[in-house]
Amino acid sequence: MNIKPIKSEQDYECVLARLDAIFDAPADTPEGDEAEILTLLVEHYENEHHFIDAPDPIEAIKIRLQEMNLRQSDLVGIIGGKSRVSEVLNRKRKLSVEMIRQLSAKLKLPTALLVQDYALAG
Repeated sequence: MNIKPIKSEQDYECVLARLDAIFDAPADTPEGDEAEILTLLVEHYENEHHFIDAPDPIEAIKIRLQEMNLRQSDLVGIIGGKSRVSEVLNRKRKLSVEMIRQLSAKLKLPTALLVQDYALAG
């Protein structure tokens, strides 16, 4: 195992190829240990060089609903009635401070993400 820092896109591509080859290696084996270390290196490199913008508040809510296997109707009572939920998720109405508090608690989303500005639908 010859592991070194990822310093270029070429290094990154090589590490990804190696990681792909050993990804399913059992834990507590030399390949499993190598995969764990390479995953950390890839994560560090991606955080510095492949920055991905956070989704806007509405996209974040929709993503979290999917992750938690919830539906739009599960937000009724949290941000208002059925029509209010629809208006918010279809970008016809902005989130209020109280909606943000409720959504943050229910969906475990950071309030800093939910208070970001976003465009309403035309």
